[in-house]
Amino acid sequence: MISAGVQANADYETWRDAARRLIAAGARPEDVAWESGGDLFGSVEAPPVADAPLTAPRAFVEIARKAALHRDAARLPLLYRVLWRLQQNRALMADAADADVVKLNMLAKSVRRDEHKMHAFVRFKEIAGENGPRFVAWFEPQHRILRETADFFVRRFTGMRWSIVTPEASAHWDGAALSFGPGGARNDVPAEDARDDDWRAYYESMFNPARLKIAAMTREMPKHYWRNLPEAEVIAPLIKGAQARAEDMVAAMATTPRKRPGAAHAQIAPAGPSENEAAIAAHAAAPATLKVLNAALQGCRACPLWRDATQAVPGEGPADRPLLALVGEQPGDQEDLAGRPFVGPAGQLLDRALAAAGIDRREVYLSNAVKHFKHEPRGKKRLHKRPDPNEIDICRFWIGHELALVRPTLTIALGATALRSLNGHAGALEAARGRMLATREGAPLWATNHPSALLRMPDEDARAAAFSRFVRDLKDAHAAALKLKHAARGRG
Repeated sequence: MISAGVQANADYETWRDAARRLIAAGARPEDVAWESGGDLFGSVEAPPVADAPLTAPRAFVEIARKAALHRDAARLPLLYRVLWRLQQNRALMADAADADVVKLNMLAKSVRRDEHKMHAFVRFKEIAGENGPRFVAWFEPQHRILRETADFFVRRFTGMRWSIVTPEASAHWDGAALSFGPGGARNDVPAEDARDDDWRAYYESMFNPARLKIAAMTREMPKHYWRNLPEAEVIAPLIKGAQARAEDMVAAMATTPRKRPGAAHAQIAPAGPSENEAAIAAHAAAPATLKVLNAALQGCRACPLWRDATQAVPGEGPADRPLLALVGEQPGDQEDLAGRPFVGPAGQLLDRALAAAGIDRREVYLSNAVKHFKHEPRGKKRLHKRPDPNEIDICRFWIGHELALVRPTLTIALGATALRSLNGHAGALEAARGRMLATREGAPLWATNHPSALLRMPDEDARAAAFSRFVRDLKDAHAAALKLKHAARGRG
């Protein structure tokens, strides 16, 4: 029996180096013992081999890097067995029915899911420090994913100094360098934080009792994570009251809206064709809260876009005076299905740009000027279609009231459609880009590209240059918003 000579918690690189020696030595999988719990099997280690050549298909390497992070002790011998077999059958990874390949893919899928949950469920707590605030989070991953996911948090929270503590290890970002240290305990992180109320309010505002599916909800937010999520405290009461709230929503949508003298929607109605007035008047009365607005939004029938959309997509983010609100054109295909703004390819690019600009997406309110997905079928795909002026004008009711309730310091219009909705500007975006403007209600406004415009650029160099300018626009808007906020404090 030949000992692999690695620890049970070996990462991919450690396993790869051991596997290279073993393959070079001709060690068959059944003749290799791998460590478990720190105890060596066997008494003979694989001989060292200098620069032993070893190649493997990219498909295997990508899956192996993920599978190596799994906690299953059988992953190391499985990885080696597949690698050994690949030396005789280079097409092995394409055999979807092979038991080893199936198992390897299951391990990698479980790790990717854990990474996704870590991206979504890390909750930072602010603590005071000598050099200013620092943000600390406690997280309990199911697999050994901290090092693999740390770069994600560096990109997203570049401008923050933060630490993520797990039972086995910790990651630390000081604004310039990433480092790792030993693990800790849950009580190393403050139990409460001022942002916890924001998370609870955000979850309550996004909870739709009419679409409640508990099994689907717990798949997306497994109970394993609940004890570390402040918003989990409101899940049980929301579920308990879901039926009554859904009945209230149905009853509210069935009534005829009461017209009030000087209603706010008359104040924000855009300058447009007179035939829009009847459609705008069909909206409910001015909503008093975001919860009321989001519930009423699902019943909007003021223009035909609702007929082909899955649902109306409300805004999301901090709901009380965030520094920035970003308003796009309309939901895309993935947003329409998920019921959330900026979760598709354009949202991923926006995440990258916000991180590069040093802006925390969780502190930004995200929404769209038009609330339903306008598209045309093309085979099995649904292709985006730009909203026409009437549709933009009619939807002014929703985005106008939404921003009035959220009250951001500065709103950023992403693209020409959002700029037309918020400001009335019907010309080229470039003429208004990168300078202080005002919404129709007189609130501060900035304008830049929509991230989807960058995705459509075929030339890589042009796309890179456009991304750099987009990041610069976001930085400038952020700086302008900070100045506005400081000036408001001075006046107060």
